[in-house]
Order: sequence, then C-alpha cells, then structure tokens
Amino acid sequence: MAKVFIAGEIPEHALDLLKKTDLDIDVFHGDKLIDHDTLKKGVSDVDYLITPLSTKVDQDILDSAPKLKLIANFGVGTSNIDVEYAASKGIPVTNTPFVSAVSTAEVTTALIISLLHRVVEGDQVMRTTGFNGWAPLFFLGHELSGKTLGIIGMGQIGQEVAKRMHAFDMPILYTQRHQLPTAKEVELGATFVTKEELLKKSDVISIHIPDTPQTHHYIGVDEYKMMKSSAVLVNAARGPVIDELGLLDALNQKEIAGAALDVYEKEPHVDDGFKKLKNVILTPHIGNATVEARNAMAEIVANNTIAALNGESIKYIVNGVE
Repeated sequence: MAKVFIAGEIPEHALDLLKKTDLDIDVFHGDKLIDHDTLKKGVSDVDYLITPLSTKVDQDILDSAPKLKLIANFGVGTSNIDVEYAASKGIPVTNTPFVSAVSTAEVTTALIISLLHRVVEGDQVMRTTGFNGWAPLFFLGHELSGKTLGIIGMGQIGQEVAKRMHAFDMPILYTQRHQLPTAKEVELGATFVTKEELLKKSDVISIHIPDTPQTHHYIGVDEYKMMKSSAVLVNAARGPVIDELGLLDALNQKEIAGAALDVYEKEPHVDDGFKKLKNVILTPHIGNATVEARNAMAEIVANNTIAALNGESIKYIVNGVE
C-alpha cells in the first residue's frame, strides 16, 4: 500500500479527501515543528510527502526517502525545499498558489490601517496606562486618503492589495520586472515606476515578492535611506527579502517612521529590538491564516497527492518535473 507522510497537522478537509483512497496516512502531531531527525525517519518509506512551508526539506531528507514520488508543499513559497535537488531525483515539488491571495491582501490592508492609525499602540495604552479623555492633539495618526502606496511586486497578492487600497483613495505606485497591461493599471489606479522612484515617493511601502537568491535583502540599508522619514514599511511576503537589522537601525535612527512585519528573516525568531518599539506591529505569519484559505490549500495538496497516486496530472509543479 502506498504511504503519505504529513509533516504537520493540516485541515481535516485534506484528511477527509485522502481517507477516500487506499493510502496509508501518517501525520506528525506535536506542539512544536517537526525536527530534522523525526522528518528523516518519517519519510524513509513513504511515496508522498505533504509538508508545511515551515519545514526544511534538504538533501539529507531527500536522500532518506528512496521511494518518494511527490512533495506537496502546504504554502505558496518553496524556499524550504531544495527543489533543484528534488528535480535531479525526479521528484516533483508542488505549491498552493492563488488561493491565499485574498487573505494575505486583507491582512496587509489591516496592517497598513493599523499602522497609520496607531490601532495596536492605542490598544496597548488602554490595557496599561489608559487615557485622560479625548483631546485635540492626543494620539494623532494619519489618514490613508491621499497618501501614496508603493507596492513592490504586483503579482496576484499585490494586485489584491492595490484593489483594496485604491478604494481608500491612495495613489498607487508599483515596481517589478514587467509592466502590467494599461487596462489593468487603470483598473487598479496604479503607475509603473522604478524601484528608486517608488522608494523616494511612497508614504507606505508594501512588499509582495518571493524569497529567491535574487530578492534576498531586496530592501536594505541603501533603500531605507531613500525612503521618506515619514514613510512606513509593511512586509507580509517573506522575511529574507528585507534586511531586518538594517530596518531596526533605520527605525531607531528615525530614517523611517514605522513598520509592520508578518514574516521574519530568521523565522520564528524576532529580534527583541523590534518588540521595544511602539511604532512597529508584529504578527505571527498570519497572512493566509483563515479557514477559507487553509481549506483551499489543503484541498490542493490532497488532490495532488491523489492525482500522483492515480497516475494523473499534478497541478502547480514548481521544479519542472512531470
């Protein structure tokens, strides 16, 4: 009987689909993420691996899985997997694109609003010192209307963010390798500019690019210096695309006004320096943490596993192995 190892708890929806097959299903249960040795043992005799994007699948793991025919990554990114080495062994790697775009865009929107209106900071005030009552100059934030939003990476998530922020009357600049069709730019109220122009003109900068060798520290010390001193940075993409230590220094030196982070360079570690700053919002990688998005992701990994079992076409292969 073919076997699938699931390297972390996933929505029951996926298990319901897998249980309709004759697969032998083994799920790792634990309060913490699966460790390397447990994963290595878990994949030693399996045909299929379903793994969360927080779990590293390196050459050692792949060499320990001689029967492996598919790695279904529960997440959009695949930087946790050595996809090239998997390809060399003829193992397709899949991801779960598209279905989390709305949830991630909604979280990004929430972070932008909360940062400019000091919502989280205000919550902390009410839970600690309290306030003396409404006053004309007390706890002032900023309206979104009329502020320029710069979107780095206008893929599906970036476009969903633009759609929402356009409704707040924010002029939108964006940068990426290729310009969007004019009709799409008009629909989103977005203007294509260089990276440098975006950094210099934007009041809010939101990042939506993948973690690749080319995007590592895409925003670093030089980029922080280009930004307005009144600008804020939001990262709900991947931690390593920004230089975190450089960001912390920029915040402390007041080179920029604030930041909201949902992802981290050495996740799940968060530098204590960020925790001390009132103008920083920190959330625990909840970009697509909705029932709707996670169930849709679960359906993709389950259906791809079932397709592999049945010798059918697999969707969303990222490493070119058919």
